Amino acid sequence: MRVAIIGCGSIARQRHAHEYSLNSNVEIAGFFDFVSERAQELAEEYGSKAYSSLDELLEDKSVDAVSVCVANAYHAETTIKALRSGKHVLCEKPMAISLEDCEEMIKEAERSGKRLMIGHNQRLTPAHRRAKEIIASGEMGKVLTFFSMFGHGGPESWSIEKSRNTWFFKKSSAAFGSMADLGIHKIDLIRYLVGDEIDDVYSRMCVLDKTFEDGTPIEVDDNSVEILKFRNGAFGTVTTSWTVYGTEFNQSVICLEKGVLKLYSDPEYSLIIVHSDGREEKLALDRIQTNSDEQQASSGVIDEFVSAILENRPSILDATDIIKSMRAVFACQRSDKSGKAEKV
Repeated sequence: MRVAIIGCGSIARQRHAHEYSLNSNVEIAGFFDFVSERAQELAEEYGSKAYSSLDELLEDKSVDAVSVCVANAYHAETTIKALRSGKHVLCEKPMAISLEDCEEMIKEAERSGKRLMIGHNQRLTPAHRRAKEIIASGEMGKVLTFFSMFGHGGPESWSIEKSRNTWFFKKSSAAFGSMADLGIHKIDLIRYLVGDEIDDVYSRMCVLDKTFEDGTPIEVDDNSVEILKFRNGAFGTVTTSWTVYGTEFNQSVICLEKGVLKLYSDPEYSLIIVHSDGREEKLALDRIQTNSDEQQASSGVIDEFVSAILENRPSILDATDIIKSMRAVFACQRSDKSGKAEKV
């Protein structure tokens, strides 16, 4: 496959380009960014082309697929254009900034006959996959409650701008704050693990500390708490934060009828299984990625995208399933505005 990358910020540099370069079935055709120097820099690094415009890239018939790594507000527009041009698309999360956009992206994929996948890397980690197997088997009974948190010091130190004026903090480009930047990972993960659909949500979002360079508060939330209730009765919380000024916090605890699954709560053991009789199994399956990693090369997202296309098989990252998590995200937005629980 010949693949091009649209948007040359940190996620493109640290994950997409690097992982594509490690995949023997991929040739990186080139890069495009509205800041041409960014595309040129990556093109030189990977021995490929810097396209002068998005249209030039999409008109290149030799390109089979693209990664969409632009700001949230442009996910839908860019993805739809790419699908219409006959490219398979891997789009970064969150899928889009409105449910209508998400639905149109899926319709365009169906019309074009091309694949659309969303980069939900947490579904692919070894510990999360093992937990999914345990829950699905029923050996520990059904899920009763859960707690999941994702927090770090904020995107301003990780994004390519290295500035508190980053697009992540602006409503016009990001649309969402920590709730969808981080919370979409955990909302989607809990859906994946529980194996059921979310019935209703209650959400509170706020700005506690983040400001632009001039000292004014950012335009999106830097902290949030969501209460999720599933159709099968499972009930618990997702917490997000851009104000964890220390070690990144990225873990989940799943409480079942016959014990507890602790995911990434221990620096050595990524999955700890605590049985109801007190017996523990500690499994060192992997290490959760953090934004401080120089190269985020172990996500599995790129390999899954490529192999699902080449093997013509369904994928765990298919947008037709991910949109169900986005429906919960949009319900959280409505809940924060209404001050009450909202149906998904």
